[in-house]
Amino acid sequence: MNQPQLPNNPTDPRSSYHAGPFPQQEQEQPGLTEAMDPKPDHGEESYVGHERLRGKAALITGGDSGIGAAAGIAFAREGSDVAFTYLPEEENDAQSTAAWISKAGTKALPIAGDARSEDFCKDSVQRTVDEFGLLDILVLNAAYQKNRESLETLPTEEFDRVFKTNLYSLLWTARAAVPHLKPGASIIVTASIQAFNPSPQLIDYAMTKAAQVAFTKALAQELGPKGIRVNAVAPGPIWTPLIPATEWPDKLPKFGQDTPLGRAGQPAELAPAYVLLASDEASYISGAIVPVTGGKGL
Repeated sequence: MNQPQLPNNPTDPRSSYHAGPFPQQEQEQPGLTEAMDPKPDHGEESYVGHERLRGKAALITGGDSGIGAAAGIAFAREGSDVAFTYLPEEENDAQSTAAWISKAGTKALPIAGDARSEDFCKDSVQRTVDEFGLLDILVLNAAYQKNRESLETLPTEEFDRVFKTNLYSLLWTARAAVPHLKPGASIIVTASIQAFNPSPQLIDYAMTKAAQVAFTKALAQELGPKGIRVNAVAPGPIWTPLIPATEWPDKLPKFGQDTPLGRAGQPAELAPAYVLLASDEASYISGAIVPVTGGKGL
C-alpha cells in the first residue's frame, strides 16, 4: 500500500529571520517596539495554536513586548486567558499585545506599574485572580539590563535597579502567586545564557540571571510535592526592545551573529518553549533550564 508523501520543505534556521547586520539605533530604557529596525516578530502572524492551554489563566511579568509578548500571544492562541504587567511608558506596546490576545478569542488583562514595587507585584497577582478566577501559569519575565563600562564605574542606583527588577520582583510575584496555584500549575522564569556565560559589560544583569537559575531549581524542589512545576528558559541573543536600549552601539550591528546559526533569535522563536513548559505535555519536566540560544552552549 502506497503511503502519502509529505512535502520536503524544512525551514533553514540560518535564514528564516533577519541574519545580516542590524542598523545602528539607540533607545532610552525601557525600549519600544515601534522604534526598532527591523521590527521583531512576536508571532503576531506566525504562531498557530493547538488548544494546549484551553481553560487556563496566565500572568506574565514584562509582557508588553519582546519575549513576554510572544509568550502571551502564543498562550492566547493555545486557549489561555492572559494578564501581563508593563511599565506605563510601554502603553502602546501593551495595547498592541492586548489586542492580539483578544483577537485570539481569550481575555487580556494589561496591568501597568513598576515591578520594583512589592505592592504592585502583589496587586498584579490579585488582579489576575480576581479577573480570571484562577491562576495556572506564572511567567517571571520582567528584566532590565544596561551596558557597563566597568565594575568601578557601575553606579549603586543602577545596580539596585537591576536587582530590584530582575530578582526582587521575581520573588515578590512568585510569593504572592504560590497560594493561588493548584496541582498542575506551572511557573516559568526567563533566565539567560548570561547566567552561564556572563559578559563583563552585563555583570550585574548576569549576576541576577545566575540567581534566577538557583531560584528555579530550589523552588522546583519546594513546590514539586504540591504538584507545581518550576522551570526556566535561557534565551541567547534575542531581538527585543531591550537590546537597542542597552546602550552598546559598537556591538549592536553584529548582535547575535556569533551564534552557530549566524543570527539573533526572534521573540516568536521562544514561544514554543514557554507553551511546552506551561502545558500538561511537560508534566514530568521540573527544575529544568531550557536553552534557546541559536546553538550557543550554556
